[in-house]
Amino acid sequence: MRVTQILAAAALALASSFAVAAANDAEQAIRKSLQSLESEIPVDSIAASPVNGLYEVKLKGGRVLYASADGQFLVQGYLFQIQDGKPVNLTEKAERVAIAKTINAIPASEMVVYPAKGETKSHITVFTDTTCPYCHKLHAEVPELNKRGIEVRYVAFPRQGLGSSGDQQLQAVWCSTDRKAAMDKMVDGKEIKAAKCENPVSKQFQMGQSIGVNGTPAIVLEDGQVIPGYQPAPQVAKLALTASK
Repeated sequence: MRVTQILAAAALALASSFAVAAANDAEQAIRKSLQSLESEIPVDSIAASPVNGLYEVKLKGGRVLYASADGQFLVQGYLFQIQDGKPVNLTEKAERVAIAKTINAIPASEMVVYPAKGETKSHITVFTDTTCPYCHKLHAEVPELNKRGIEVRYVAFPRQGLGSSGDQQLQAVWCSTDRKAAMDKMVDGKEIKAAKCENPVSKQFQMGQSIGVNGTPAIVLEDGQVIPGYQPAPQVAKLALTASK
């Protein structure tokens, strides 16, 4: 009996080592294929997906791709699993976790923060542009969101690109000694003056692109869900509170 147990343990260890070797070979093959595309694809990690022979490629920022073990096939799209007769979007779940990790790691010192009134029940992070009309509309509802216990955190996303008027305005806001006051004035159409300084505007713009932001406002909930476009305060608050549970 003891010999049987020893043989079983040895077989299990051997199988495990083969699995690790196969995973390492697959990762190398996939990375090599991605590099051959001659594009800077920022890979964060590669691991086996729930589907045999298919690997999950997590990109920096949160986006997810899928690849065959030999790296010859790449898939961009949603992977669903049927659980109890209902489809579960595994890709979206994985992306939300990664996006939440990325967004929630932004230091408060690099954002323009409007704290909740009283108890903070949840928070949202908004990619904004001071030249964006719908960003102005959302900004007008920040006091209502704050009253509902939602902290609003702004990060910069010049929608017309770096070097645009929006980029210059956002840099002026971030270089102001009172960013909240500067943001309020800029949204109201008032000109503000601020000395040039080192600021995170370009870094935040690139971060937005990496998680799929292509317009403003883009609202990121606490759980990493990205809500594109304007939503009225009651709807945003409801989504934010649900995401924090």
